[in-house]
This record gives sequence, C-alpha cells and structure tokens, in this order.
Amino acid sequence: MARVLLVEDDRDIAEPLVRALAREGYDVSEAGDGMVALDAVLGAPPDLIILDIGLPGMSGLDVCRHVREARPQLPILVLTARDGEQDTIAGLDAGADDYVTKPFRVSVLLARVRAMLRRTPPAALVAGDVRVDGRARRAWRGDRELELSPKEFDLLALLVREAGRAVARDHIMQEVWDATWFGSTKTLDMHMSWLRRKLGEPPLIATVRRVGFRLET
Repeated sequence: MARVLLVEDDRDIAEPLVRALAREGYDVSEAGDGMVALDAVLGAPPDLIILDIGLPGMSGLDVCRHVREARPQLPILVLTARDGEQDTIAGLDAGADDYVTKPFRVSVLLARVRAMLRRTPPAALVAGDVRVDGRARRAWRGDRELELSPKEFDLLALLVREAGRAVARDHIMQEVWDATWFGSTKTLDMHMSWLRRKLGEPPLIATVRRVGFRLET
C-alpha cells in the first residue's frame, strides 16, 4: 500500500481528498503546516507528497526545497491557485515534479497521483557515456553520478531508451507524466532545462523543432 502525505491547511480541501485517497487504497497521513510535514518526511518518508503552496508559517515552497534536499527521489505534487502561474513556476523551481491548480477535480488529482506512483523500472540502459540503472533509480554521466529528481530520472531514462531518435513532446508527457495529460507542457520544458544543466557539457539533449527532443549518441 503506497503511503501519501497530504500537506494542506484548508479542511474543506483536505477532508474530501483524504477520503478519496483512502478509497483508492492509499495509506494517507496529514500535516497542516510545513514543520509538521518536514518532521513526517524525515521520520517516516511517504511514497508521495501532495503539498499546498499556500501554507501558514513555513511556506509550501520552503517545504518543497527542504524535502528535495533531504529526499531527492521523493515525488512531490504541488497544489496551486488557478491564477497562480508564478506560484506554479516557483513550485517547479523548488523541486516539485508536477502540479494541480485549484479548484481541481478529484479524479484529475487521483490520475496524477497514480501516474507519479507508477514505477516500472527500465532495464539497465546505456547511451554514449550515460548509464541508467532503473532498479536502483541511479544515473551517471561518465564516472559522475547525477543527482536527479524523480521526473528528471524518468525523462533521462526515456531519452536514453530512445537515444538517437526524436521523441515527441506528447509522447514524453504520456510516458513521464500521465497518459491522459491535457495541460500545458511548460513543466516539460522546465524539467528538460534542469536535466540538461545536470548532464553538463558537452550538451547531449537536442531540441527537435516542432517535434520534441533527442538524446545525441
């Protein structure tokens, strides 16, 4: 049973979400503020965090940064306001893997949770000087191990698997995020930018105009 930590101070949002997650079979715990959430993560890490940006005291963004430092592989789904584009960008910059804007349909959030918890490790993959170990969820360029977030790892694994071929943006969104994704692909561009930075020089990921991306071999 996957363990989900819901960090949300608004009871009108938290209570129905807890019920919905429990009906899906998840073991759900709650935190109403950032410090309690951090204590929970450090004490008994969940399999996924649903994190509201607008928390009292320590902000959701600060929580996200601290969690990412302490648990680099822990998936984080942030909740942002409908018109909070800057909050969304800030959340992704802070290390979140995905986001849902308020108000949201519970079915949409549950689909995102399922997609983020889906872990089908790829076999050991190699392309040039890049190696990916799917079972251990570790990756290297040359002798240097890469510190990747869950989504960055999934992106790299997909590109290494398709090395030398252009991978369409829609296909990447379906594979890495959610098969029923209908939103903006801005999150893909941001994660791809971070992945490129972590891979270092010389650059390996090429943008294929009007198509997607390609890992050079």
